[in-house]
Amino acid sequence: MSAPAAVLSARGLTKRYGRVTALNHADFDLYPGEILGVIGDNGAGKTSLIKVLNGAVVPDEGEIRLDGQVVHFRTPEDARNAGIETVFQTLALSPALSITDNMFLGREIRSQGILGKVFRKLDRGAMERIAREKLSELGLMTIQNIAQTIETMSGGQRQGVAVARAAAFGSKVIIMDEPTAALGVKESRRVLELIKDVKRRGLPIVLISHNMPHVFEVCDRIHIHRLGRRLCTIDPRLHSMSDAVAMMTGAMAPPAVAETV
Repeated sequence: MSAPAAVLSARGLTKRYGRVTALNHADFDLYPGEILGVIGDNGAGKTSLIKVLNGAVVPDEGEIRLDGQVVHFRTPEDARNAGIETVFQTLALSPALSITDNMFLGREIRSQGILGKVFRKLDRGAMERIAREKLSELGLMTIQNIAQTIETMSGGQRQGVAVARAAAFGSKVIIMDEPTAALGVKESRRVLELIKDVKRRGLPIVLISHNMPHVFEVCDRIHIHRLGRRLCTIDPRLHSMSDAVAMMTGAMAPPAVAETV
């Protein structure tokens, strides 16, 4: 059987900052319904790769394709409009605003008629209803009050809101940057379950993480980034965490044959 077409792919991505080459003709492939782990040593270029894919950075060279069509992202809003949502390590939530306000930040629903068009009145009822639906879909209704502010929530709950927002508006791809970095064991476990829930809904996920046990637990394939480019992709069922670390650091050669999707 032929391999499925990639949902999101890139070829020859290059990004230079003066004399520093952050991306050196890097390639990338994300396939339908999978969780792709992206790992690499500090300074390998993972962050630059993700910023190019989500529109935060414009590459100097290279091509990005979404559903087989060439796309040119100039801003994160371009990527969001194309269906790519990112859960940043900093969550990008406003602590003083409510759950609903954070979920619809920048894409608020206006009331019908003159109140919405002229006076820009918000349809808070519709936004709260949709926010509740999305939180319920991911099993997050332990949050009793949809109007509570983010600053009153635990780290795991905040991460849950960020994931729910991405799942609500990401129609093609969700990118998660170190989603468990600042969380405890119990909260990290809940976020991993959320990631699996999002996958069951059919959305492919890019997971950037330094936590090898988490990557090997939830990912279908692992993209190893080294010296500004993709070294290889490996199947976590065929390789150990020690193998992955050895490849990242150059102590072990990558597989001679590309592994199947």
